[in-house]
Amino acid sequence: MNPDLYERYLQKKAKKLGISVEELKSKSGYSEQNEEPKKYVQDQLNSQLKPETVKTEVPSYIFGPSKMEETKSQIQPSIPKDTRENKFALIGYPLGHSLSKIIHEAGFKSLGIDASYELLETPPDDLVDRVKFLKSSGYKGFNVTIPLKLPISLFVNEVDRYADLARAVNTVYIEADKSLKAYNTDVIGFKRAIPPDIDLRGKNVAILGTGGAAHAACVALTELGVKCIDFFTRNIPNSIDLMNYVRRQFPAITFNVYQIENIRSLKEYDMLVNTTPIGMLGKAGDMMPVESYALESLSSEAVVYDVIYNPRKTLLIKCAEKLKLRTITGLDMLIYQAVAAQELWFGRTPDFKDMKIAALENL
Repeated sequence: MNPDLYERYLQKKAKKLGISVEELKSKSGYSEQNEEPKKYVQDQLNSQLKPETVKTEVPSYIFGPSKMEETKSQIQPSIPKDTRENKFALIGYPLGHSLSKIIHEAGFKSLGIDASYELLETPPDDLVDRVKFLKSSGYKGFNVTIPLKLPISLFVNEVDRYADLARAVNTVYIEADKSLKAYNTDVIGFKRAIPPDIDLRGKNVAILGTGGAAHAACVALTELGVKCIDFFTRNIPNSIDLMNYVRRQFPAITFNVYQIENIRSLKEYDMLVNTTPIGMLGKAGDMMPVESYALESLSSEAVVYDVIYNPRKTLLIKCAEKLKLRTITGLDMLIYQAVAAQELWFGRTPDFKDMKIAALENL
């Protein structure tokens, strides 16, 4: 019992009985060694309280800490249960050679998750209707490929840092309230595909192309600590906006843009990255984005990275291997970005090897 409160009670009781507090204390058995009142005094105190004022929980300023807060903390807000099926899809145009369905289904299986993944060809003019369809049909998420990675950003409610920096979206999660959260896992895929023993800090990198894949590669490389990134393109005037943007976003890194046809030597670069479609199956598959003599000028320690995944080994990769250069193919980047997408959708990491085997069996 609170000593001050008990002392006030004794004073009030003594006054009512016409005796001193000391006399009352002697009658009630109170002593300095034992400040707890006898049971009958406590009963008298309780009997004077009106029944309607008695509470099961007592404010802390009377008898010490109250348990009210503990009771409150146990009351959780009611959160509606998400009853949607695990439905996912890829949108873009065209999708004829896409491996996404095969890769993602292998990922679902490795996680033990019952989920479906569809390829929904979506020309740019149909994007509005497609987004409405995905939201109204119970889909939980979808991937985005060319030519929709930029226009899809007009329909989302929130974008992550990578999507903002790369100015492109390739993964979307649909919340239960139909709001859209957008991400760019291409940046993650590009980084994860680079073996950990390759150190790019303070190095120079050449990127062939200035499209969406080049943006993702650029963002990833800035996080890996490169010193200089030079872009090579066919249309320099169209790349001015990109140059202004990356120089503003990453002032510590040097950026330049050059005409791709004018490449004569690549000896100053520690990594060559191809983000153009040259070498892709069905699109100049028997060609390289640079001349062989330019490739031969690379240092023996240089790395050649081609983001194309079909064919598994482009002519650029094959020639680099003949020169005994270290290479990275687009297949690992493709799978790692899919792994990152499922991490966002499920909060769990699917098996990379299972997904890669499924892809290789279908290439």
